[in-house]
Amino acid sequence: MEYAYRLAPYKGKASRLTCPNCNRPHCFSPYVDDAGNVLDPTVGRCDHESSCAYHKTPADYFKEHPELREPDWRWQRPPQLQSTPKQRQIAPAPAKPANYLPDDIVRRTLRLNPRSFLLQFLQTLFDEQTIVRLVNEYRIGVTKDLSAIFYQIDESGHCRAGKIIRYNPETGHRIKDASVPVDWVHTRLKKSGHLPESWQLTQCLFGQHLLRTRPDATVCLVEAEKTAVICAGFLPEFLWLATGGKGQLGDRLDALYGRRVIAYPDIDAFDTWTAKLKERPWLSIMVSDYLQITATDEERASGADIADRLIAYRLSGKPINIPIQPIQPIQAILSQPEVAALIEDLDLQITSIQLIPQQNEDSN
Repeated sequence: MEYAYRLAPYKGKASRLTCPNCNRPHCFSPYVDDAGNVLDPTVGRCDHESSCAYHKTPADYFKEHPELREPDWRWQRPPQLQSTPKQRQIAPAPAKPANYLPDDIVRRTLRLNPRSFLLQFLQTLFDEQTIVRLVNEYRIGVTKDLSAIFYQIDESGHCRAGKIIRYNPETGHRIKDASVPVDWVHTRLKKSGHLPESWQLTQCLFGQHLLRTRPDATVCLVEAEKTAVICAGFLPEFLWLATGGKGQLGDRLDALYGRRVIAYPDIDAFDTWTAKLKERPWLSIMVSDYLQITATDEERASGADIADRLIAYRLSGKPINIPIQPIQPIQAILSQPEVAALIEDLDLQITSIQLIPQQNEDSN
């Protein structure tokens, strides 16, 4: 019974509980069994991965309450060490085929007028030609209430999903209010009867369809869809894709196999991304620590991302100066033979490492 529970799929606000840690309503995904029964109101994951990050697994729960666990010795062993009785070999179940959103419904939302609140904000950063390019390239839709729709389209051109997010048109920030939750196109289509209840969400990277059209471009991977769009507006020579969330670093990343990829995690997700991406050594993904090294105290407090830095450059009138390559991690610098020998010979103790900005040759 080690795989008896899973996070409850989103089926509207009623499927999300109050987080036992941050006490915010409609943001807690509980673990449920195959029948949909909640294991315990404290067992699950908070959607606020940065500000709360609460995640209690069924394994954690049964460690606290061993009397409730079924007498199965395999609970006490990690999955990679578990074994099954030597009976007949059972072939793994084939991957479920992906379900797609209807093309006609997707096309009807791909329009510039009326403009979503997101596009209204982008108008403060880019000219009309750039906005049209971004909408066409990334297939950004709009709802009747002017929320943005970020469609996830795979390399075959099929639309896997559409995430609906509402933004403040003046600040560009997502409206984080219980009355305006992040929604999904398939959820709305199921409610209206345009999709069957059996339709299942199978996500891919945001912008994944562009991998086929730009086979030689360096891929830059970020967390949020809005971040990818803004970065593509400022630095179109690179291909910007988004995972859709801090923890969304699973199988969907395998679409990047064979590509040169530089990841730009949000400033509060650097350690998480570095650790998780090491679990996929077959991918050529380098994690940039540019923000970690150069961030101001204000940027750290707000959990800034690379788009925030680009916007700051634009508003200040300064030229964009962001390296599209990772600055060497501290451990990589210290492990260089010349540096290690110098530290040993002089008996040095490293207290900090600071990036020295480039200066013009004419500066004194």
